[in-house]
Amino acid sequence: MQVSILGGGGFLGRKLAARLARDGAIGGRPVTALHLFDLHPPPVPDAAPFPVRALAGDLLDPAALAAAMPPGTGVVFHLAAVVSAAAEADFDLGMRVNLDGTRAVLDRCRALVATGEAPPRVVFTSSVASFSGGQDGVIPADGRQLPANSYGVQKAMGELLLGDASRRGFLDAVCLRLPTVLVRPGRPNRAASSFVSAILREPLLDLPATLPVPEDFALWLCSPRRAMDWLLHAAALDSASLGLDRGVNPPGLTARVSDMLGALERVAGPAARARVQPAPDPAVAAIVSGWPAAFDPARALSLGFAPQEPLEEILRAFVADDLDATRAERAADRPPAG
Repeated sequence: MQVSILGGGGFLGRKLAARLARDGAIGGRPVTALHLFDLHPPPVPDAAPFPVRALAGDLLDPAALAAAMPPGTGVVFHLAAVVSAAAEADFDLGMRVNLDGTRAVLDRCRALVATGEAPPRVVFTSSVASFSGGQDGVIPADGRQLPANSYGVQKAMGELLLGDASRRGFLDAVCLRLPTVLVRPGRPNRAASSFVSAILREPLLDLPATLPVPEDFALWLCSPRRAMDWLLHAAALDSASLGLDRGVNPPGLTARVSDMLGALERVAGPAARARVQPAPDPAVAAIVSGWPAAFDPARALSLGFAPQEPLEEILRAFVADDLDATRAERAADRPPAG
């Protein structure tokens, strides 16, 4: 089975490629080739037991996308996106990548099916930002998507397109509305939720961090490890159990900022927590305050998606998996000693 990761150079794409190289299979089906695609050639994981191709190009270039999704592609992880604050700042760019790019993936799947191939499984990373409801909202499994930002609108439209394409037999989609993922390694990005990782990651790197929302602000969260588990489970899931509704709210974790800072203090001590200082940012707060802080996970659990680990486990996993590499990458960011 050939596998394609679109957005393979991003944080989740790199972790997913490494996980596939380690496991060598999805749901018991051996991976025979892995195609990694992004604007720049993604890094190739070490010691993969199958051929790996790193490709650069534009999602909207049919030839480039055909190279990334060649004949024989059985699973496509569609992770490519313009993140929340960037999509809000540049409407045209968000529409081009988040909506038109998804349409291009759909068209490539149609072309494969037209040659007699089976519809590829497309695992699409949607987002909690495709809902609104704010701090008091608890979204049911069949809750209506009513986004309060352009990024969420684009993700919801992508879900509708992929759901209809699944009904028509062009592809076989599972759309995961991922919670905010923490702790992300590396540097902050342009996502409105970037501060969530920063207030944990930066103190662990002996760097200061700013908090743009109050400490009682709550979010729906997941770890990188659990996100990988969900992506792979979605790739192997019997989609007959989904029916027409291809969207899944994975079983994340509701936590307030104060809970996260408390976990940071328990893992790294009071000095780490003291590195986080309030710095209200109305633009960030305006985007994230519309996101629901809780979802009913009953449907996802019934479909076999694993529940989220506690906060301290998430932090300790970051320390074990990513802290050393992030420290090396961010060495120039640390203030000089003395």
